[in-house]
Amino acid sequence: MNLWVEILQIVPKTALSLRTMSNQTQVTEFILQSFSEHPEYRVLLFGCFLSLYSVALTGNVLIILAITFNLGLHTPMYFFLLNLATMDIICTSTIMPKALEGLESEESSISYGGCMTQLYFLTWSASSELLLLTIMAYDRYAAICHPLNYSTMMSKAFCSILAAGVWGLCAFNTAIHTALMLHLNFCGPNVICHFFCEIRPLLLLSCSSTYVNSVMIVLADAFYGILNFLMTIVSYGLIISSILKMRSKEGKKKAFSTCSSHLIVVCMYYTAVFYAYISPVSSYSAKKSKLAGVLYTMLSPTLNPLIYTLRNKEVKAALRKIFPFCRN
Repeated sequence: MNLWVEILQIVPKTALSLRTMSNQTQVTEFILQSFSEHPEYRVLLFGCFLSLYSVALTGNVLIILAITFNLGLHTPMYFFLLNLATMDIICTSTIMPKALEGLESEESSISYGGCMTQLYFLTWSASSELLLLTIMAYDRYAAICHPLNYSTMMSKAFCSILAAGVWGLCAFNTAIHTALMLHLNFCGPNVICHFFCEIRPLLLLSCSSTYVNSVMIVLADAFYGILNFLMTIVSYGLIISSILKMRSKEGKKKAFSTCSSHLIVVCMYYTAVFYAYISPVSSYSAKKSKLAGVLYTMLSPTLNPLIYTLRNKEVKAALRKIFPFCRN
């Protein structure tokens, strides 16, 4: 209770403009370290990141077009896939332009306001994706374990409420984290040991108390990371149990094929999350965080469209209708 009282006292006092401090100089911009410790790989990394960004944008835009303009794909599974593609575009577009700029130049700076904006949209899209993956797992559970009641359990209205809840809840949660970050004072070193603005390395640069921020991070990790992961595991445990009870080999194969793509994406995303972020702020590792950042801000948005389209005949058929020249 005392924690929330302290938060409510902090947030209204937060100002978007830069603050001045007695006998201290307030930081007005940050330096993104990016991958400057490995200058010999700059050209290679620039080429790789640009390729990943191009493929991620193209793939996710194609998925959005295929689902939007094909009535046969207006089902709960593809509705949530459309939301996932949108989140991936926001996530990668929030990070990649500045990351590419940092690799192109020797030093990459970002304004205080720009850093907070990047932090907001990144946290919003990344946390939304975790919640959406859990909902998509529930959708597959309803489809495989309760096929007769699926249309009732996953009605259009219910799916819309779930999607709106994901976007709204994560926007509110991110607003709290960003407001708490805006309250902090940055008056010393301004080098962020990352290639984008992220909560943990920013807290290490603060010259004021980060207690409330740290507590909120633990709560967010518990909810977005651990709780959602357990809910996803439960859903897939029930799915696998239901599939194993099927007598038909063809039925088992079809059931596995409908959820295998999503399971691959879940494993890939949670691997990055648990690798770098389910740990105290004090044990932050720049190397681990950068690697995890590459996985969930670049590799995951790039691979998601490939995983869902290469293993999905319906999406490929929809793309052929939109682009008749793509027959293979």
